[in-house]
Amino acid sequence: MIESENRRTFLKKGAVAAGAAIVGTGGVFGNRLSGTSPAAEDMKAKSLPELPPKPLEDVVAKLFPGFAQTEVRTSGATIPVLHKGDGPPVLLLHGYPESRVTWHKVAPRLAEQFSVYVPDLRGYGDSSRPADGDRHINYSFRAMALDQIETMRHFGHAEFLVGAHDRGARVAHRLCLDFPKSVKKVCLMDIAPTLTMYRQTNQEFAMKYMWWFFLIQAAPLPEHLIGLDPQYYLDYNLSVLNKTPEALTPGAVSEYRRCFCCTSTIHSTCEDFRASADIGLEMDEADDRAGNKIMAPVHALWGAKNSVGQLWDVLATWRAKATSTVTGRSLDCGHFLQEERPEEVLEELQHFFGTV
Repeated sequence: MIESENRRTFLKKGAVAAGAAIVGTGGVFGNRLSGTSPAAEDMKAKSLPELPPKPLEDVVAKLFPGFAQTEVRTSGATIPVLHKGDGPPVLLLHGYPESRVTWHKVAPRLAEQFSVYVPDLRGYGDSSRPADGDRHINYSFRAMALDQIETMRHFGHAEFLVGAHDRGARVAHRLCLDFPKSVKKVCLMDIAPTLTMYRQTNQEFAMKYMWWFFLIQAAPLPEHLIGLDPQYYLDYNLSVLNKTPEALTPGAVSEYRRCFCCTSTIHSTCEDFRASADIGLEMDEADDRAGNKIMAPVHALWGAKNSVGQLWDVLATWRAKATSTVTGRSLDCGHFLQEERPEEVLEELQHFFGTV
């Protein structure tokens, strides 16, 4: 009996230690395995702020020199927008788990020829965090697309060009479907269509894009687990998707950490993924049944070292969703094209947008 109790005690302690080792104890990714196993009491969500702390005053000025900032109140959210330039209007949209800062290497140069608008998506960066809504509808790509239409109309643009990465590119896809007369051209970066990717999921994709299946779990499971050490989770995500050493600059990463490591961002970004795997797929299926396709010219870019281009024929997936011309190519990088290969992305956008 004593031997059995000792064995149960040993197994219980071992499970706690193993779980604690997986979660980690804090610090920057890459320096996490200290060999210590914190007590079970330490495996509680950290006391995180609800909202991101205010950025340092000179951050935007350094990353986006000469850009003005405006907060736009849409019908469903408050969207902060950086903007500069006098040419044809271009909307640049970011992805997960980043913010508008992801465009800091491209936007200033692009603003020499175009009027450039760089917003945070709702629930990301310094935007507002609306209530979830039924079936997460307030974080659907349709809701996010409406934010962007209303934002561009606020600046007086009924028609505009779009360059978009990751989740922002999925918002751009929805923009093209819901507001076909507003999008003149669209560049979609490192994605295949959401419905295509979910319906053709295999083990390799599920392993490489585990957050697509982790973040859609019912609250508060992913929120709690990420909240145990949000910086570790964020840095891990960035590190596995970035294939170009030092491409993610310290200033940009600091901004991603500032905006991500709070309870509202963790929750709202989970809602983004929950919406896309729920009501968003329903919307996409309805478009397929109705034959509703992208009418604007499409230019697709993807990272040759990332999973999307390795698992899908990116151009073929978009030709199936568009009635217009679809062009594009891979770049020699990972997921974060605009940070890993900014000069090439700039050239691609200038060439594609410049022939309006």
